[in-house]
Amino acid sequence: MDSTISTEEILQERIKELSCLYDVSSVIVQHEESISKTLDKICSILKNAWRFSEQSIVELQLEDYYYCTSVIPENTVFQKSSLIIFNEGKGYVKVHYPSNQFSKENFLDDEEKLLNKVSSDISVFYERQLNIGKEELLKRSVERADRLSILGEITAGSAHELNTPLGNILGFAEFIRERTKDKQSQLDSDKIIKAAIYSREVVKKLMFFSCEMPQNMKFVKVIPIISEALSLLGPNFKKAEIRYEFDFKDAQLEAQLDPIQLTQVLFNILINAIYAAPKDTVIKVKVYSEEANFVIEIADLGPGIDKALKSKIFEPFFTTKPIGEGSGLGLSVVHGIVKSHKGDILSIDNIPQGTIFQVRLPLKMM
Repeated sequence: MDSTISTEEILQERIKELSCLYDVSSVIVQHEESISKTLDKICSILKNAWRFSEQSIVELQLEDYYYCTSVIPENTVFQKSSLIIFNEGKGYVKVHYPSNQFSKENFLDDEEKLLNKVSSDISVFYERQLNIGKEELLKRSVERADRLSILGEITAGSAHELNTPLGNILGFAEFIRERTKDKQSQLDSDKIIKAAIYSREVVKKLMFFSCEMPQNMKFVKVIPIISEALSLLGPNFKKAEIRYEFDFKDAQLEAQLDPIQLTQVLFNILINAIYAAPKDTVIKVKVYSEEANFVIEIADLGPGIDKALKSKIFEPFFTTKPIGEGSGLGLSVVHGIVKSHKGDILSIDNIPQGTIFQVRLPLKMM
Protein backbone atom coordinates (compact mmCIF):
# COMPACT_ATOMS: atom_id res chain seq x y z
CA MET A 1 0.00 0.00 0.00
CA ASP A 2 1.38 3.41 -1.00
CA SER A 3 2.63 5.32 2.03
CA THR A 4 2.95 8.73 0.33
CA ILE A 5 0.39 11.31 1.35
CA SER A 6 -0.58 14.65 -0.17
CA THR A 7 -1.05 17.95 1.65
CA GLU A 8 -4.80 17.72 1.20
CA GLU A 9 -4.83 14.20 2.70
CA ILE A 10 -2.74 15.43 5.64
CA LEU A 11 -5.35 18.08 6.36
CA GLN A 12 -8.16 15.52 6.10
CA GLU A 13 -6.36 13.20 8.49
CA ARG A 14 -5.78 16.04 10.89
CA ILE A 15 -9.52 16.79 10.93
CA LYS A 16 -10.26 13.10 11.58
CA GLU A 17 -7.81 13.09 14.49
CA LEU A 18 -9.31 16.23 16.06
CA SER A 19 -12.81 14.80 15.61
CA CYS A 20 -11.63 11.59 17.28
CA LEU A 21 -10.31 13.48 20.31
CA TYR A 22 -13.55 15.44 20.61
CA ASP A 23 -15.72 12.31 20.32
CA VAL A 24 -13.61 10.36 22.85
CA SER A 25 -13.85 13.25 25.32
CA SER A 26 -17.62 13.42 24.81
CA VAL A 27 -18.05 9.68 25.43
CA ILE A 28 -16.02 9.91 28.64
CA VAL A 29 -17.91 13.00 29.89
CA GLN A 30 -21.28 11.38 29.13
CA HIS A 31 -20.29 8.05 30.74
CA GLU A 32 -23.33 6.57 32.50
CA GLU A 33 -23.22 2.94 31.37
CA SER A 34 -20.77 0.23 32.31
CA ILE A 35 -17.05 0.88 31.88
CA SER A 36 -16.86 -1.84 29.21
CA LYS A 37 -19.54 -0.16 27.06
CA THR A 38 -17.71 3.16 27.24
CA LEU A 39 -14.44 1.49 26.22
CA ASP A 40 -16.24 -0.28 23.35
CA LYS A 41 -17.39 3.11 22.04
CA ILE A 42 -13.88 4.56 22.32
CA CYS A 43 -12.47 1.67 20.26
CA SER A 44 -15.03 2.28 17.50
CA ILE A 45 -14.22 6.00 17.44
CA LEU A 46 -10.50 5.28 17.35
CA LYS A 47 -10.83 2.92 14.38
CA ASN A 48 -12.39 5.63 12.23
CA ALA A 49 -9.56 8.08 12.95
CA TRP A 50 -6.88 6.09 11.12
CA ARG A 51 -5.91 6.81 7.53
CA PHE A 52 -7.09 3.44 6.23
CA SER A 53 -9.99 3.09 8.60
CA GLU A 54 -11.77 0.32 6.69
CA GLN A 55 -8.77 -1.98 7.15
CA SER A 56 -7.75 -0.80 10.63
CA ILE A 57 -8.45 -2.99 13.69
CA VAL A 58 -8.41 -1.57 17.22
CA GLU A 59 -7.49 -3.93 20.06
CA LEU A 60 -7.84 -2.86 23.69
CA GLN A 61 -6.89 -4.83 26.79
CA LEU A 62 -7.31 -3.37 30.28
CA GLU A 63 -7.04 -5.76 33.23
CA ASP A 64 -9.93 -8.24 32.70
CA TYR A 65 -11.50 -6.25 29.85
CA TYR A 66 -10.64 -7.17 26.25
CA TYR A 67 -12.15 -5.92 22.99
CA CYS A 68 -11.39 -5.96 19.26
CA THR A 69 -13.28 -4.06 16.59
CA SER A 70 -12.91 -7.13 14.34
CA VAL A 71 -10.98 -10.39 14.10
CA ILE A 72 -7.21 -9.82 14.07
CA PRO A 73 -5.40 -11.55 11.19
CA GLU A 74 -2.52 -13.88 11.99
CA ASN A 75 0.09 -11.37 10.80
CA THR A 76 -0.27 -7.64 11.32
CA VAL A 77 1.68 -4.42 11.64
CA PHE A 78 0.54 -2.19 14.47
CA GLN A 79 1.00 0.87 16.63
CA LYS A 80 0.79 0.35 20.37
CA SER A 81 0.34 2.52 23.46
CA SER A 82 0.36 1.28 27.06
CA LEU A 83 -2.40 1.95 29.59
CA ILE A 84 -0.84 3.13 32.86
CA ILE A 85 -3.16 2.89 35.88
CA PHE A 86 -1.85 4.36 39.14
CA ASN A 87 1.72 4.20 37.76
CA GLU A 88 1.41 0.53 36.76
CA GLY A 89 1.03 -0.93 33.29
CA LYS A 90 -2.40 -2.57 33.23
CA GLY A 91 -3.00 -2.99 29.50
CA TYR A 92 -2.58 -1.53 26.04
CA VAL A 93 -4.28 -0.14 22.95
CA LYS A 94 -3.15 -1.35 19.52
CA VAL A 95 -4.18 -0.31 16.02
CA HIS A 96 -3.49 -3.07 13.48
CA TYR A 97 -3.24 -3.29 9.71
CA PRO A 98 -2.99 -6.66 7.88
CA SER A 99 0.69 -7.15 7.04
CA ASN A 100 -0.10 -8.58 3.59
CA GLN A 101 -1.45 -5.16 2.55
CA PHE A 102 0.39 -2.67 4.75
CA SER A 103 3.74 -1.92 6.32
CA LYS A 104 4.72 0.26 9.30
CA GLU A 105 5.40 3.12 6.88
CA ASN A 106 1.64 3.40 6.33
CA PHE A 107 1.20 4.70 9.87
CA LEU A 108 1.46 8.45 10.38
CA ASP A 109 3.45 10.14 13.13
CA ASP A 110 0.35 12.11 14.13
CA GLU A 111 -1.57 8.84 14.47
CA GLU A 112 0.96 7.66 17.02
CA LYS A 113 0.54 10.91 18.97
CA LEU A 114 -3.24 10.49 18.76
CA LEU A 115 -3.00 6.92 20.08
CA ASN A 116 -0.88 8.04 23.04
CA LYS A 117 -3.34 10.85 23.84
CA VAL A 118 -6.38 8.54 23.72
CA SER A 119 -4.53 5.97 25.86
CA SER A 120 -3.82 8.68 28.40
CA ASP A 121 -7.50 9.71 28.39
CA ILE A 122 -8.58 6.08 28.92
CA SER A 123 -6.13 5.69 31.81
CA VAL A 124 -7.38 8.85 33.54
CA PHE A 125 -11.00 7.80 32.97
CA TYR A 126 -10.39 4.32 34.41
CA GLU A 127 -8.52 5.65 37.46
CA ARG A 128 -11.42 8.02 38.13
CA GLN A 129 -13.94 5.15 37.97
CA LEU A 130 -11.84 3.06 40.37
CA ASN A 131 -11.65 5.99 42.80
CA ILE A 132 -15.43 6.47 42.61
CA GLY A 133 -15.87 2.77 43.40
CA LYS A 134 -13.51 3.04 46.39
CA GLU A 135 -15.31 6.14 47.67
CA GLU A 136 -18.69 4.40 47.38
CA LEU A 137 -17.35 1.34 49.22
CA LEU A 138 -15.89 3.52 51.97
CA LYS A 139 -19.16 5.42 52.26
CA ARG A 140 -21.13 2.17 52.63
CA SER A 141 -18.63 0.94 55.24
CA VAL A 142 -19.00 4.15 57.27
CA GLU A 143 -22.79 4.01 57.01
CA ARG A 144 -22.77 0.35 58.11
CA ALA A 145 -20.50 1.19 61.06
CA ASP A 146 -22.88 3.98 62.09
CA ARG A 147 -25.88 1.64 61.86
CA LEU A 148 -24.10 -1.01 63.91
CA SER A 149 -23.14 1.57 66.53
CA ILE A 150 -26.75 2.74 66.87
CA LEU A 151 -27.95 -0.87 66.85
CA GLY A 152 -25.46 -1.69 69.59
CA GLU A 153 -26.85 1.04 71.83
CA ILE A 154 -30.44 -0.03 71.22
CA THR A 155 -29.81 -3.74 71.74
CA ALA A 156 -27.77 -3.19 74.89
CA GLY A 157 -30.70 -1.40 76.54
CA SER A 158 -33.26 -3.87 75.20
CA ALA A 159 -31.26 -6.88 76.35
CA HIS A 160 -30.95 -5.62 79.92
CA GLU A 161 -34.65 -4.72 80.04
CA LEU A 162 -35.67 -8.19 78.78
CA ASN A 163 -33.44 -10.20 81.11
CA THR A 164 -35.52 -9.75 84.27
CA PRO A 165 -39.00 -10.51 82.83
CA LEU A 166 -37.60 -13.52 80.95
CA GLY A 167 -36.16 -14.85 84.19
CA ASN A 168 -39.56 -14.43 85.86
CA ILE A 169 -41.41 -16.15 82.99
CA LEU A 170 -39.00 -19.07 83.09
CA GLY A 171 -39.19 -19.39 86.87
CA PHE A 172 -43.01 -19.29 87.07
CA ALA A 173 -43.37 -21.70 84.10
CA GLU A 174 -41.10 -24.23 85.85
CA PHE A 175 -43.06 -23.71 89.08
CA ILE A 176 -46.39 -24.38 87.30
CA ARG A 177 -45.02 -27.49 85.57
CA GLU A 178 -43.81 -28.92 88.89
CA ARG A 179 -47.01 -28.16 90.84
CA THR A 180 -49.74 -28.96 88.31
CA LYS A 181 -51.04 -32.47 87.62
CA ASP A 182 -53.03 -31.48 84.55
CA LYS A 183 -51.29 -32.96 81.48
CA GLN A 184 -52.27 -30.12 79.13
CA SER A 185 -50.97 -27.53 81.59
CA GLN A 186 -47.68 -29.42 81.82
CA LEU A 187 -47.38 -29.46 78.00
CA ASP A 188 -48.17 -25.75 77.84
CA SER A 189 -45.59 -25.05 80.55
CA ASP A 190 -42.96 -26.97 78.57
CA LYS A 191 -43.65 -24.78 75.55
CA ILE A 192 -43.30 -21.62 77.66
CA ILE A 193 -40.03 -22.90 79.18
CA LYS A 194 -38.56 -23.73 75.76
CA ALA A 195 -39.58 -20.34 74.36
CA ALA A 196 -38.14 -18.52 77.38
CA ILE A 197 -34.83 -20.44 77.19
CA TYR A 198 -34.57 -19.65 73.47
CA SER A 199 -35.34 -15.97 74.13
CA ARG A 200 -32.75 -15.86 76.92
CA GLU A 201 -30.10 -17.20 74.54
CA VAL A 202 -30.99 -14.49 72.04
CA VAL A 203 -30.66 -11.87 74.79
CA LYS A 204 -27.22 -13.26 75.71
CA LYS A 205 -26.12 -12.91 72.11
CA LEU A 206 -27.57 -9.39 71.93
CA MET A 207 -25.59 -8.40 75.01
CA PHE A 208 -22.45 -9.93 73.57
CA PHE A 209 -23.00 -8.22 70.22
CA SER A 210 -23.81 -4.82 71.66
CA CYS A 211 -21.11 -4.57 74.33
CA GLU A 212 -17.35 -4.82 74.32
CA MET A 213 -17.09 -7.84 76.57
CA PRO A 214 -13.99 -7.98 78.78
CA GLN A 215 -11.36 -10.24 77.25
CA ASN A 216 -9.02 -12.54 79.11
CA MET A 217 -6.14 -12.65 76.63
CA LYS A 218 -3.46 -15.17 77.48
CA PHE A 219 -1.16 -17.69 75.83
CA VAL A 220 -2.92 -21.04 75.62
CA LYS A 221 -2.62 -24.29 73.67
CA VAL A 222 -5.14 -24.16 70.82
CA ILE A 223 -5.68 -27.88 70.09
CA PRO A 224 -7.13 -28.82 73.53
CA ILE A 225 -9.69 -25.97 73.25
CA ILE A 226 -10.89 -27.22 69.87
CA SER A 227 -10.90 -30.85 71.06
CA GLU A 228 -13.02 -29.91 74.07
CA ALA A 229 -15.49 -27.95 71.91
CA LEU A 230 -15.88 -30.95 69.58
CA SER A 231 -16.33 -33.25 72.56
CA LEU A 232 -19.00 -31.03 74.14
CA LEU A 233 -20.89 -31.00 70.83
CA GLY A 234 -20.66 -34.80 70.62
CA PRO A 235 -24.40 -35.27 71.34
CA ASN A 236 -25.25 -32.76 68.59
CA PHE A 237 -23.16 -34.70 66.07
CA LYS A 238 -24.72 -37.98 67.19
CA LYS A 239 -28.28 -36.67 67.02
CA ALA A 240 -27.69 -35.31 63.48
CA GLU A 241 -26.02 -38.61 62.47
CA ILE A 242 -22.88 -36.76 61.41
CA ARG A 243 -19.23 -37.49 62.16
CA TYR A 244 -16.28 -35.12 62.45
CA GLU A 245 -12.60 -35.39 61.64
CA PHE A 246 -10.01 -33.26 63.41
CA ASP A 247 -6.76 -32.73 61.50
CA PHE A 248 -3.76 -30.95 63.03
CA LYS A 249 0.02 -31.32 62.93
CA ASP A 250 1.27 -29.37 65.94
CA ALA A 251 -0.34 -30.50 69.19
CA GLN A 252 1.69 -27.84 71.05
CA LEU A 253 0.39 -24.94 68.92
CA GLU A 254 0.11 -21.94 71.23
CA ALA A 255 -1.53 -18.55 70.66
CA GLN A 256 -2.50 -15.45 72.61
CA LEU A 257 -6.31 -15.33 72.80
CA ASP A 258 -9.38 -15.49 74.99
CA PRO A 259 -10.15 -19.24 75.32
CA ILE A 260 -13.82 -18.70 76.21
CA GLN A 261 -14.37 -16.47 73.20
CA LEU A 262 -12.57 -18.93 70.91
CA THR A 263 -14.93 -21.64 72.20
CA GLN A 264 -17.86 -19.34 71.41
CA VAL A 265 -16.55 -18.98 67.83
CA LEU A 266 -16.16 -22.74 67.44
CA PHE A 267 -19.60 -23.49 68.88
CA ASN A 268 -21.39 -21.08 66.55
CA ILE A 269 -19.63 -22.25 63.39
CA LEU A 270 -19.90 -25.95 64.27
CA ILE A 271 -23.59 -25.73 65.18
CA ASN A 272 -24.26 -24.04 61.81
CA ALA A 273 -22.24 -26.75 60.05
CA ILE A 274 -24.19 -29.51 61.83
CA TYR A 275 -27.46 -27.81 60.86
CA ALA A 276 -26.42 -27.60 57.18
CA ALA A 277 -24.71 -30.99 56.78
CA PRO A 278 -26.67 -33.98 55.40
CA LYS A 279 -26.83 -37.23 57.39
CA ASP A 280 -23.92 -39.67 57.17
CA THR A 281 -21.46 -36.96 56.14
CA VAL A 282 -18.27 -35.73 57.78
CA ILE A 283 -17.49 -32.23 59.07
CA LYS A 284 -13.76 -31.67 58.74
CA VAL A 285 -11.92 -29.43 61.20
CA LYS A 286 -8.38 -28.53 60.23
CA VAL A 287 -5.80 -26.43 62.09
CA TYR A 288 -2.47 -25.22 60.74
CA SER A 289 -0.09 -22.32 61.26
CA GLU A 290 1.40 -19.93 58.73
CA GLU A 291 4.02 -17.31 59.63
CA ALA A 292 2.54 -15.11 62.37
CA ASN A 293 -0.98 -16.61 62.25
CA PHE A 294 -2.84 -19.86 62.76
CA VAL A 295 -5.87 -20.97 60.76
CA ILE A 296 -8.95 -22.99 61.72
CA GLU A 297 -11.00 -24.39 58.83
CA ILE A 298 -14.42 -25.99 59.38
CA ALA A 299 -15.78 -27.66 56.25
CA ASP A 300 -19.25 -29.17 55.76
CA LEU A 301 -20.98 -30.87 52.83
CA GLY A 302 -24.21 -28.90 53.08
CA PRO A 303 -25.97 -26.95 50.30
CA GLY A 304 -23.46 -24.09 50.53
CA ILE A 305 -24.12 -20.35 50.74
CA ASP A 306 -25.70 -18.53 47.82
CA LYS A 307 -23.34 -15.94 46.29
CA ALA A 308 -25.96 -13.22 46.73
CA LEU A 309 -26.04 -13.91 50.49
CA LYS A 310 -22.32 -14.21 51.23
CA SER A 311 -21.92 -10.49 51.89
CA LYS A 312 -24.78 -10.57 54.46
CA ILE A 313 -24.04 -13.65 56.57
CA PHE A 314 -22.03 -11.73 59.20
CA GLU A 315 -24.68 -9.01 59.58
CA PRO A 316 -26.71 -9.06 62.80
CA PHE A 317 -30.19 -10.63 62.59
CA PHE A 318 -29.55 -12.12 59.14
CA THR A 319 -30.45 -15.81 59.01
CA THR A 320 -31.61 -18.34 56.43
CA LYS A 321 -33.06 -20.61 59.10
CA PRO A 322 -36.84 -20.84 59.69
CA ILE A 323 -38.38 -18.55 62.31
CA GLY A 324 -37.63 -19.88 65.79
CA GLU A 325 -34.56 -21.85 64.72
CA GLY A 326 -32.06 -19.03 64.37
CA SER A 327 -31.61 -15.55 65.83
CA GLY A 328 -29.25 -14.33 63.13
CA LEU A 329 -26.74 -13.28 65.78
CA GLY A 330 -24.39 -16.29 65.82
CA LEU A 331 -22.12 -15.32 62.94
CA SER A 332 -22.23 -11.60 63.80
CA VAL A 333 -20.95 -12.50 67.27
CA VAL A 334 -18.27 -14.73 65.69
CA HIS A 335 -17.26 -11.89 63.38
CA GLY A 336 -17.00 -9.47 66.30
CA ILE A 337 -14.83 -11.85 68.36
CA VAL A 338 -12.51 -12.58 65.43
CA LYS A 339 -12.10 -8.87 64.66
CA SER A 340 -11.43 -8.08 68.33
CA HIS A 341 -8.60 -10.63 68.12
CA LYS A 342 -7.26 -8.76 65.03
CA GLY A 343 -8.13 -11.74 62.84
CA ASP A 344 -10.20 -12.48 59.74
CA ILE A 345 -13.03 -14.86 58.89
CA LEU A 346 -14.06 -15.97 55.41
CA SER A 347 -16.67 -18.29 53.94
CA ILE A 348 -15.32 -20.30 51.01
CA ASP A 349 -17.08 -22.73 48.68
CA ASN A 350 -16.19 -26.32 49.56
CA ILE A 351 -15.61 -28.05 46.22
CA PRO A 352 -17.66 -29.91 45.05
CA GLN A 353 -20.28 -29.13 47.72
CA GLY A 354 -20.69 -27.27 50.99
CA THR A 355 -19.00 -24.43 52.83
CA ILE A 356 -15.65 -23.88 54.52
CA PHE A 357 -15.43 -21.27 57.28
CA GLN A 358 -11.84 -20.14 57.57
CA VAL A 359 -10.79 -18.29 60.75
CA ARG A 360 -7.32 -16.72 60.71
CA LEU A 361 -6.00 -15.42 64.05
CA PRO A 362 -2.60 -14.03 65.08
CA LEU A 363 -0.36 -16.21 67.22
CA LYS A 364 0.54 -13.15 69.25
CA MET A 365 -1.39 -9.91 69.80
CA MET A 366 0.72 -6.89 68.92
